[in-house]
Amino acid sequence: MKHSTTNQRPRRGRGPARQIGRTLALVLPVVLVLSGTLAVTQVNWSGNPSSSVLTASSEEVSTRAVSRAPQDVLRDKLLLELQEKNPGVALTHLQQAVNGRPSLAKHCASIARSLGRAAVRAYGPTRAQSFARPVCDTAFASGVAAGHL
Repeated sequence: MKHSTTNQRPRRGRGPARQIGRTLALVLPVVLVLSGTLAVTQVNWSGNPSSSVLTASSEEVSTRAVSRAPQDVLRDKLLLELQEKNPGVALTHLQQAVNGRPSLAKHCASIARSLGRAAVRAYGPTRAQSFARPVCDTAFASGVAAGHL
């Protein structure tokens, strides 16, 4: 008796391992995308520690976020202090801010010049110059001089 080998096909792996592999190939990318999306929505992007979950229906979403550089915030705060108190207080707080946050040192001279110009407008050149201190070298004094011109 002869066995016919022409009609026999090699057996392909159609077992449970192949089915599991196919299922994982289809399901795994979906799971990864969904978990990544959920992870991104759980991150507190607002910088507000009281709200740890971002929601699409938040009232703050419709308002445009305006980011301000720390030196601009400091300049505005010190200019307000200059008007409410005096330039001496503002210069003292400028020095304290630069000492406490060295990254502001590169902006110290421009902030002091702004304070000098504002002091001239508020107090006049002679009185403004009397508040001069060695904060940021002579930037306040140069601001007073520029404000006087």
